[in-house]
Amino acid sequence: MAIVQRKISDITGAEAPEGEFVTLIVRQHPKVDQAKRLDALPDELANLKPVGDLVVVEVREPDSSTREVYVRYTDFAKLISDEVVTSAPGTKGRIPGTRVNGN
Repeated sequence: MAIVQRKISDITGAEAPEGEFVTLIVRQHPKVDQAKRLDALPDELANLKPVGDLVVVEVREPDSSTREVYVRYTDFAKLISDEVVTSAPGTKGRIPGTRVNGN
């Protein structure tokens, strides 16, 4: 007796060797409240066209809740200049101007 395993695409149902599949993580979708994982073949994703010039912003509310906002660069630039963004401190490391051990 033998056990036969097959891998099929979650998108089209096409069968292929396991090494040919990619994993697609749907992080945000209006119909689900958590990330979802799909197995797919690369050709099946060929028609997914990325939206260029996006700015992803994390908004931290006073109550400590957070949300991600995706906006077009042109809309973001109307509100916040490139100079303001490039001169802002990073989120990692020390705050500029601080010293270690008071030195």
